Amino acid sequence: MSDQTVTAPVPAASAASAKFRQFLGNRGATVGLVIVAVLVVTAAFAPWIAPYDPQMMGAGPRLTAPSFSHLFGTDEFGRDLFSRVVYGSRLTLMIAAIAVGIALAVGLTIGLIGGYAGGWIERIVMRLVDVVFSFTETLIALAAVAVLGPSLQNAMIAVGIATMPFYARICYATVLVEKNKPYFEASVAAGAGHFRIVLLHILPNILPTMVVVATLGVSTAILAAAGLSFLGLGAQPPSPEWGWMLSAGRDYFSRAPWMMIAPGVAIAATVLGFNLLGDGIREVLDPRQTARR
Repeated sequence: MSDQTVTAPVPAASAASAKFRQFLGNRGATVGLVIVAVLVVTAAFAPWIAPYDPQMMGAGPRLTAPSFSHLFGTDEFGRDLFSRVVYGSRLTLMIAAIAVGIALAVGLTIGLIGGYAGGWIERIVMRLVDVVFSFTETLIALAAVAVLGPSLQNAMIAVGIATMPFYARICYATVLVEKNKPYFEASVAAGAGHFRIVLLHILPNILPTMVVVATLGVSTAILAAAGLSFLGLGAQPPSPEWGWMLSAGRDYFSRAPWMMIAPGVAIAATVLGFNLLGDGIREVLDPRQTARR
């Protein structure tokens, strides 16, 4: 009788711990996690962090430069910019959650249907996606806002609609890859139903990819919503939304540059944080990245 070496299965907790240590070993991902964590904490504790009401006029003299009493200065109405940036983090997270949630939910559904069904259903569904994908995201968002009306809520819906084709294409391509794997053929041969195959086999295997795409897509959604607000088609005054704050500071840039610097730096830091976080998650979840290490 020949000796056989049996490799014990790695416990799920140990595997998760190893993945987390790998994630923390990536400096960029750690920086991104810290930035996103600061954003979340700031949004959660905004009433305790902000020294003033973000919409209170006359919190200080008009167009005051940054000081100890007003860390980011004041705007043309004497509102405290630090308080407005702090409360703007709440709107930023809401934009990220709603816009990406709409795009991910609709795109995931369309991609699953098109990739799994095949045949004429695939051709019709994906050609419709291609038609929408042929227009730029900005044009789609502008058209959606023009129909729905200018507001922050409508801007989030518009951004979700505009980015949906990208999620649908990624999901569709991932489903096609999964359909060529042995587990899919085994499930079909075993007589598993369509819903069982899609929900219990295909969906869990494509979710890591879609999570990475969604994390990276947060920065795109934030920039798109800020761009719409900058054009006056998103958040409306006196909302402390960063894109609108940038737009309001244009006329005062020569006299009070801090009105644009404060929200601009906040947008740049947030986008950088989500991009670094998404890259780190991608490296952890992608086995090809691990194999190259």
